[in-house]
Amino acid sequence: MLRAALSLFSRWLFSPLSFGKSAVSRVRGLPHFARNLRLYSRENRRKSFGFALRHSWYRSFDRFENAASLADHYFHQDLWAAKRLFDSGTKEHVDVGSRVDGFIAHLLTFCRVTYVDVRPLLLEWDGFSFKQGLITALPFADDSVPSLSSLHVIEHIGLGRYGDPVDPEGSWKAAQELARVLAPGGRLLVGVPTGRERVEFDAHRVFDPQTIRDMFATLELAEFSFVTDANRFVAGASFEEARRASYGCGLFEFRKPSYEV
Repeated sequence: MLRAALSLFSRWLFSPLSFGKSAVSRVRGLPHFARNLRLYSRENRRKSFGFALRHSWYRSFDRFENAASLADHYFHQDLWAAKRLFDSGTKEHVDVGSRVDGFIAHLLTFCRVTYVDVRPLLLEWDGFSFKQGLITALPFADDSVPSLSSLHVIEHIGLGRYGDPVDPEGSWKAAQELARVLAPGGRLLVGVPTGRERVEFDAHRVFDPQTIRDMFATLELAEFSFVTDANRFVAGASFEEARRASYGCGLFEFRKPSYEV
């Protein structure tokens, strides 16, 4: 009963858990809702599609929002990484913990994906396979994965947020493990919060870009790009620019050197 009341209240006015995010827009939209409802009810002739208060979901305030939300790093990050793999003709890829409804969905349009995460995932889709495991103990042999990624993941490792063990060295151990399984000549794509270095417990860490470079010292840095605090994508960015940010996103492409015969 309480849940139903909360749901109805949230649909009509605002969620008490997120009040303030769009309260002004919600109030502004009420006259539009009333006018549109009056017009709809007058013109509607389909009985099963008549207005009912219990089924209402007030959204007229959406007219005051942008066409899409680009408030976080994921739009630029996921497209950057997916395009790198598409342009290279990748057909088999391994990802550890990246966003499934963004980056992984992009990849499944052109290649097979093996996905690893500490939490369970029930997803059946052609070309998708799942392995449950820790990024600090990946279920792959040394030098075995030619195409690998982990986007907006290693900053969380060791903070316990997702059920992984608490370990202040978690991010560094994750980096070592990603480098271990990457095949010689292989590509690793990494995305992390970048700016003034700190931990915001227990959400994530924010890294100076040089810290990430040092984490993957055994790999070659092929590209560094950056998403600014203003959500602007900068290809071929400098570390100096990135470290001045408060909460940007560093995008690193690493390669493992091929062994000499």
